[in-house]
Amino acid sequence: MAAEERGEPERRSAGAADDRFAEVAEAAERAFRLLPAAPGDLPPSGSRDRSPARRISSDPDTVERDLVRLVLTLVELLRQLMERQALHRVDQGDLTEEQEERLGATLMILHDRMNGLCARYGLTMDDLNLDLGPLGTLLPPGD
Repeated sequence: MAAEERGEPERRSAGAADDRFAEVAEAAERAFRLLPAAPGDLPPSGSRDRSPARRISSDPDTVERDLVRLVLTLVELLRQLMERQALHRVDQGDLTEEQEERLGATLMILHDRMNGLCARYGLTMDDLNLDLGPLGTLLPPGD
């Protein structure tokens, strides 16, 4: 009977664990190469290396603001998706007039609160629109 069938964890050799760590390290390296470079990380204009360095720029002084920016970006993405779904339901005639009014008021309040939170942390709605490189921006333009 195999160890797995007896409910015992499978023992891996040190070599297998090293292989797994190497695999994870390679995946992390590939992920970091996809991150956009900071302007100071770009090679000099005369350099033959045309591919920019890709690094995470972290500053302990701005970590709270950056975290708030990320959270607000996700909330704004969800708000826009909910708004589109609501418009779709209104177009389909799935909602009563009272439900439409309540939904519209709720979405307006959420939009106002998002603007208030952005102002509190010195952000604009444009700051929440992450650049995804070749994919474009996360949020559609002009909301």
